[in-house]
This record gives sequence, structure tokens and C-alpha cells, in this order.
Amino acid sequence: MHNRVYFFDTTLRDGEQSPGATMNLQEKLRLAHQLEVLGVDIMEAGFPASSPGDFEAVRAIAAQAGEIQVAGLARCVENDIDRCWDAVKSARNPRIHIFLSTSPLHMKHKLRKEPEEVLKMAVAGVRRCAAYTDNVEFSAEDFSRSERDFLCRIVEAAIKAGATTINLPDTVGYAQPEEFAALVDYVIKNTPNSDKAVFSVHCHDDLGLGVANTLAALKVGVRQAEVTLSGIGERAGNASLEEVVMALSVRRDYYALDHNIRTEQLYPSCRLLSMIIGQPIPNNKAVVGANAFAHESGIHQDGMLKNRETYEIMTPQSVGRSASSLVIGKHSGRNAVRNKFESMGYKLDEEQLNLVFEAVKQLADRKKTLHDDDLMALIQQEIYRIPDRLRLRHVSVQSSDAGGVPPTAAVLMDVDGMEKSGAGFGVGPVDALFNVIADIVGREPELEQYAINAITGGTDALGEVTVRIREKAYSAVGRGTHPDIFVASAKAYVDALNHLAKREEEGARIHCQHD
Repeated sequence: MHNRVYFFDTTLRDGEQSPGATMNLQEKLRLAHQLEVLGVDIMEAGFPASSPGDFEAVRAIAAQAGEIQVAGLARCVENDIDRCWDAVKSARNPRIHIFLSTSPLHMKHKLRKEPEEVLKMAVAGVRRCAAYTDNVEFSAEDFSRSERDFLCRIVEAAIKAGATTINLPDTVGYAQPEEFAALVDYVIKNTPNSDKAVFSVHCHDDLGLGVANTLAALKVGVRQAEVTLSGIGERAGNASLEEVVMALSVRRDYYALDHNIRTEQLYPSCRLLSMIIGQPIPNNKAVVGANAFAHESGIHQDGMLKNRETYEIMTPQSVGRSASSLVIGKHSGRNAVRNKFESMGYKLDEEQLNLVFEAVKQLADRKKTLHDDDLMALIQQEIYRIPDRLRLRHVSVQSSDAGGVPPTAAVLMDVDGMEKSGAGFGVGPVDALFNVIADIVGREPELEQYAINAITGGTDALGEVTVRIREKAYSAVGRGTHPDIFVASAKAYVDALNHLAKREEEGARIHCQHD
């Protein structure tokens, strides 16, 4: 048995199903590029049959991709499979990934079919995929609650029909590590043609065991791990890519398994995702959290000063957390800015370089030291965003703890290319800002979440604000960065309104197509 683990990243598909993690096309393309830089073997770009938007995104990612395998997800039905192939076929290495429920619970209540009918569906689906490509993955949905002998039968039939990868998912995060490993081991050993396919697992984190179950399965012969950056995904999420990777790397003595992931790109990848979806990386997040390499206990600090290995099993540099020095500032030239962003994995055309160069100059006038995180936030804000229907121009806020005069805000912004302004009051300065902006654009969204995060240290740190708003059936996340937290708040609110308008347009288009 070979000792190479293939990493199948589903951040763009299952990860995007995480509440508030919706991405626009440009953001998906940027993240897809970063997954290639990271060294992911297969990326699941989306579920093409789920919506016209998802189909177009998968097709664009497939056209952009290099040697990485690009997978699309499909139900085990003809229309889904055909739609999936149309979306991924332009990739250099396309894959069709189909799934079908195999547990008694799912077959009875979800599919409403007998086991023999499900087996025939699996064979027919795989054969249809195999007519398009020899890179076919079959998933036995709700594997961990399925019957052993039926699993062996359906896996054997799927491989005979042309499946080259068999995925055994813990769809609802129900399994325990030893139990899961034993079931996986049983299926591999009792399926006659198991040597003709690569076995995979896709573990959800409902009981906090996604990574543990993935690692347990790798120990018994699984060679593909389906994961997401920072473990985002449906419900409580998926097995975390960075945690599985570093477990294999740090404990190679135990697992004796190799992989193709560039570990120094782990933090930059998770940080990019964080900025795209507007959800900060928790401080206590394993491997990439702010506290992962922080030591406060005096005993720990003393040990670290004597030998770092006393309390660190991996280095910050090994996951891309090396400290940044000042390499870009207000005196930096255009080529220096270009080279810096290229070293961070960003390829900029001339128009993008001009935008970023001016933004760097403006930020450097306000902030003494520009760190890599500042630059990542800046490029995300300036380049990878949807075209602005609403654009913030100027903000003025007045606030005092003296009684009598409530906090006030004045805003100047562009709405569909027309300059508009307004002023008003609020309970606090941020409330005043949001009230004025909402009045200007004629909307009344509900604010569901508001969060502030300092991107780097220091009193001049960039403030990163994330907001989530909802109006009727649609919700959207917006983010804004600026040294002034009120300006960052206004930018985040306007960004959320832009995303909300985009989602409404997509919803209306899909509704019209269905009609």
C-alpha cells in the first residue's frame, strides 16, 4: 500500500455551506488559486446543478486551474451528472463526484427506496460518469450509520462500474474514532476489488471528532482526506485541513505518511479565507489561531527560553506564522509593491497594481508599519470584491459622553454612480453611521452581527470590522478595514449592502428561470 495521502479540499463547496460563508466569483477564484499554491491535490469547486451561479463558478475555476484536479459534486441522477461534467470538463484534470445515501435511515426516509434499488442507482450513476471521465468518485452518504455487508456490496459494484475513488463519509459526525476505523477497515478488507480504488473519508465535526476520525481512517488504509480550511462547513463543520496536515507532519513517526501540502502556506490560506468570508480565526484555533504559539504561563515561558521544544511541537514558521518586518511603506516603489504581493502569491495585472499601489501609499501615510496581514486585508478589500453599486466616500462622526446631544454621523457616498449625502443620530456612533447609510440607500436591514478585530498589534493597527445583515429572505456578510474603526464599520456595512443586493439579483434571476 502506498504511503501518500491525497488532500481533497471542499472549502469551496461544503465550506461555503457554512452559514455566512458565501463567496462571490472573484473570491472563489482567488481562493481556488491559493489552494493550488497550498499544494492541495483535488479541490471540490462546487455543486453545479444546485444553481446557475454555482455552475458558472465551477466552470470558471475549472478553466483557471492548473494541474490540480477539479471536482464537481452531483447527486446520483442523470441531469446532475451531465450538468457537473459541463462545468468541470475544461479543467486539465476534471473529476465527477457523485453521492448516494446508503444507511437504512436515509434510504427509507430520504430516498424512499429499497436497498436493491439504491444499488442499481449507484451502478447507473457511476457508469454515466465513467462515460465522461475515468476520474470518478462515489460517496456512500451516511456511511457510518450504514450496514456493513450492504456497504461492501455497493462499493464493489461502484468500483466495477468505473469508480476510481470511494468516499466513506461520516456525514453527520456520529462515529467514534475506533469504531469508525474498524468500519472503514472492514469495508476495505471485505470488498473483493478494493485494491482498484483509492479510499477516502469525509468527516463532519458535530461531536468535535472530525480530525480524529480522519486520522483514525488514514491509519487503516484510507489515502484521501476530505477537509476544509479552518474546518468550516455544514453545521459544526468538517475535518480541518491544517490540523490533519500538521498531525501527519509532526507525528510522521506514528503515521509514516507523506503528503504534498506546503505547510508554510497553511496560515496564509486560512487567513485569506477568514478575510473572504468575514469570520475571524478563533484565537484558540489549533495550528493557525493567534494563541497557538503564545505562552503566558511563567513555567512555560521559562521552558521556552531554555529550549523552544519544551512547549512547542512545531514552529510558527512551519505553518507560515513567521513575523513580518517592514518591507513596504510610503517610500516603496511600484516594482517593490508588485514583488511583495507576488511573493505572497498574488498575481496582479497593471490595473490591479495601480489600485493596490495607491491604497498602500494611503495606508502607509496613516500607519507606521505595514505587516503582511495588513497587505492581505488591503488587497482583499481593493481587488477581490464584487463591483460596487454602493461606494463609501467620506464619513464624519461626532460622539461625546456629555448629555444632551446624541452621537451624530454624516456620510457622503455614491449610489449607482450618483453622489448622495445624509446625516443623522444614533444610540452610539456606529448606530448613527448605520442609520444614515440605511436612510441614504432606502433600506431597513436588521443587523445580526457586528465584530471588530485588530489585524496586527499596536495602537495604529488596522481595524477589521465584520457585519452580518438580513432583510426579508436574504442575509449577507460585509467587511471593512481601516485604522479608524468608524470608517471600517461604515465600509463593512456598505460592503454587506452590496452583497445583499447581489444575492437578491441572483435570487430573482433563478426565480425567473424556474418560472
